[in-house]
Amino acid sequence: MRIRFSLAALGILVGIGIAGCGTTPVSTPRVGGIEDVSPAYGGGYVTLNHPTEAEQLVMYAYGLIGTGYQFGGRNPEAGLDCSGMVSYIVEQVSGKRLPHNAAKIAQTTRPIKRGALQPGDLVFFNTLKQPHSHMGVYLGDDRFLHAPNSRGSVRIDSLANRYWSRAFDGARTLQPEG
Repeated sequence: MRIRFSLAALGILVGIGIAGCGTTPVSTPRVGGIEDVSPAYGGGYVTLNHPTEAEQLVMYAYGLIGTGYQFGGRNPEAGLDCSGMVSYIVEQVSGKRLPHNAAKIAQTTRPIKRGALQPGDLVFFNTLKQPHSHMGVYLGDDRFLHAPNSRGSVRIDSLANRYWSRAFDGARTLQPEG
């Protein structure tokens, strides 16, 4: 049996693969010592428990290089999308569960200027003609780690890259003010 795809169907499949960070957040209450910090639970910006956890975020992120992409994925065994990767890393390091949606994570973290980026901060991109539709973890030296799309795996890219430079949509930090 032969399966035929129209260009429209192919476009939809590609769009789904690229839109991995636009997933609807899963409602997850506090479970087993994990603190859910979704916007629905109120409060201010999400912050790390200790400043040294930013370094731990970066080290944990490096350990995920090569992990396969999975739309809606939020653990390395099943695969990760961009917001699932960031949520997973933050939960493993700090015990805080972020929403599984790049735009919602942007809402729950404190904005900073691009020039103030430090390793462990979060970078956001407009890849789907909507703000904060993709994200990654800033590593330093103008590099960030992310789960790009269904055609790739977790990898490092440069903010100086023409595509990422144009798509850059802001930076956020998990560090407390001050």
